[in-house]
Amino acid sequence: MGVNQRLSKIVCDSMFTNRLTLLRYLWNGFIFPLSRIVLDRFCLQILPEIHHKIQWLNLESLSMERILFAADYPNLRGLGLYNINQKTAVHFFMGEQILTRTFKNQISTVIITISNKKEDLSAKIEIMTVCSHIFTAFPNLLYLNFHQSSDRQIDRLSFDCQIPMFCSTLLELHIKVQRFDDILYLLDGRFNKLCIFYVDVINIACTHTSLPMINNNERLSNMKCFSMTSSCETCFYDELIVPLLQRIHIFNHMSRLNIFTFNIRSKISFYDQMNLLSNEDIKNTLTNLGDDYKINCCVDYFSKEKTGQCHIYSYPYSLTYYDNITNNFSGGLFKYVHNVSLFDERPFEHEFFIRITQAFPFLKQLTINNLTPQNHKQYENLNNNQDLPIIKYPYLTDLDFIDVHDDYIEQFLVNTKTYLSNYIHTIIDYNSLQRVTHNFTREATRINCYKFSRLIFCDVLDFPKHIVDYFPHAEIIIF
Repeated sequence: MGVNQRLSKIVCDSMFTNRLTLLRYLWNGFIFPLSRIVLDRFCLQILPEIHHKIQWLNLESLSMERILFAADYPNLRGLGLYNINQKTAVHFFMGEQILTRTFKNQISTVIITISNKKEDLSAKIEIMTVCSHIFTAFPNLLYLNFHQSSDRQIDRLSFDCQIPMFCSTLLELHIKVQRFDDILYLLDGRFNKLCIFYVDVINIACTHTSLPMINNNERLSNMKCFSMTSSCETCFYDELIVPLLQRIHIFNHMSRLNIFTFNIRSKISFYDQMNLLSNEDIKNTLTNLGDDYKINCCVDYFSKEKTGQCHIYSYPYSLTYYDNITNNFSGGLFKYVHNVSLFDERPFEHEFFIRITQAFPFLKQLTINNLTPQNHKQYENLNNNQDLPIIKYPYLTDLDFIDVHDDYIEQFLVNTKTYLSNYIHTIIDYNSLQRVTHNFTREATRINCYKFSRLIFCDVLDFPKHIVDYFPHAEIIIF
């Protein structure tokens, strides 16, 4: 700034200065600070010049304080704090921090993702305390989106430690929690003006809660938008979910419904039933929705488990996960889905995984559950996989093998079948991995194994020292 007047005029235009993102997003979702040269330029020259025009800042952990101290921001209303490590979050929100005092009455919108590497109870309590202190730090808060960067269940918020939390101004809340009780806790009147609530929950079950007595009967009269998602199964729909919907009185407004977006997956057990429903049978039950609704349906029956599942959803699909995909998957484009699980009693061939990458181009987390060996593997080995297109997973970061045949581990580790990105985390059976990699000596799997940054083994007491050479960048964890 100051060197080229025309460029300076453009930089100072409110179109560019209202909302600044001062961090770097990598293609795989990782977040890093700006380079030192660029950061110095912003802090020493640009921010002091345009500070009064800035209304929103998106920041990351390492450079956050320097940027906030670089100038006064009298019109700052929103903060996006991404990949903030736990120590920084505690320092920022729980101490007598000059920064929070400076912006105390200004900030109305906060988006925060916390990076937590610890897994003990004290760390969880600390993060919940941070969440609570946000409302103290910013008493005029209208919007909060709070979650941790990991989707592990252990990282979810749970309010059984009775940390006080209250806000009389909050209108919109986005949060991820462990249990259904946590939802009831958040809706017991402590956010009495809340009208938009997005919550993702793991465990929807009846529990003997350790929370104090929850007000679970008060009508949620202000609620205009309610979204509850869960990637886990529940048997307590009637006991838990229906009473919550009744508190919102959603059924009183169904006559004014304009858009109906749904995603329903159910399971049944069968033994000697002869008349099992098909895809068309299920679709025919929804013909009264009209031609404007596109509905996809997938019905599967698993003879070994004696179970069936039905997945029916409106399309386009707007959720971030898609569970229990089988060979009956009808395809489509699911650009919002990052988390996918696969299950079948029939084999997944190479062509099936091609369909998966085409349908889910931004796939980050993949879980595979299939004990049936591949049928075409012998032919592929004879041709040294030369006829197979290499499948690429450019955004994949988590790859979990749950009850899988060795063929599927090989499917992902052999570099002539699959191209993996860097920084892969995996949960895998040690003995299976040892077999597929020929005791960690196989050249065909070495390239992809080089890209793993975390290996989680279950039920293994020891492993050879040369595994470290085969996975040189991987942290090895044993449960």
